[in-house]
Amino acid sequence: MQTIKCVVVGDGAVGKTCLLISYTTNKFPSEYVPTVFDNYAVTVMIGGEPYTLGLFDTAGQEDYDRLRPLSYPQTDWVPEIAHHCTKTPFLLVGTQIDLRDDPLYIEKLAKIKQRPISFELGEKLAKELKAVKYVECSALTQKGLKNVFDEAILAALEPPAQEKRKKCTIL
Repeated sequence: MQTIKCVVVGDGAVGKTCLLISYTTNKFPSEYVPTVFDNYAVTVMIGGEPYTLGLFDTAGQEDYDRLRPLSYPQTDWVPEIAHHCTKTPFLLVGTQIDLRDDPLYIEKLAKIKQRPISFELGEKLAKELKAVKYVECSALTQKGLKNVFDEAILAALEPPAQEKRKKCTIL
């Protein structure tokens, strides 16, 4: 059985671990626990063929910087991906989209002159960053959750025009 490796990177408390736990268990974790490193594996069928999807969670908090080869304390993960995973396809994933319609969260953002990102802005950013695609989800409601991993699998299996890609996707 072929294995597809999918590594989830991003800043701390953006929903990486919840994304993985909700996808693999169909349950949203009830409390926040910072991640040092966890692995998950699921079997998926693609075109009638079984694949093992290896899911790797990473720590985004600055406290764990030494566990990563490079540190980008804000949201600048693309240079790290490009440096360590040359030519590996990656998706830009918007998490916690359930908060987009939460009046308390919108009010909290407004106090710091921010607002939730729109799908269109996410797509634009993905193009600028040369991501394969922008996808978004809510681990809490599971809206779009399966699609995130379906798109990651497709990105890993889709060969580029000139050369064959490695079977690894980064979210």
